[in-house]
Amino acid sequence: METNDLTEKIIGAAHKVLFALKPGLDEKLYERALVIELAKQGLTCEQQKNFPVHYDTHHIGTLIPDLIVEQAIIVDPKVVTAFNDSHLAQMLGYLNITGLKTALLLNFKHAKLGIKRVSN
Repeated sequence: METNDLTEKIIGAAHKVLFALKPGLDEKLYERALVIELAKQGLTCEQQKNFPVHYDTHHIGTLIPDLIVEQAIIVDPKVVTAFNDSHLAQMLGYLNITGLKTALLLNFKHAKLGIKRVSN
């Protein structure tokens, strides 16, 4: 599936979740509901997949993105007033470590879904 088509499906699923649950809940509730909605649409979704992080030849830790859809797009549900530079930097780091090319930040704080696409 093309990246743009996939991101549109993910955003559509997030809109359905926000419409049903309304704004202001905990991020994990939106994450779990989004996984259910994505599965209903026939999309595979991995939650909390571990990626080892290395510096030089040393293992220095583990990166754990919230969701990876169709092994192609990182999805990070948020409940924040607004996206800031640290959110964008985090997604760039995730893209770098995972080798993926696209991430979506989805903000469920307000009645209108906040969306930020980040590409590497």
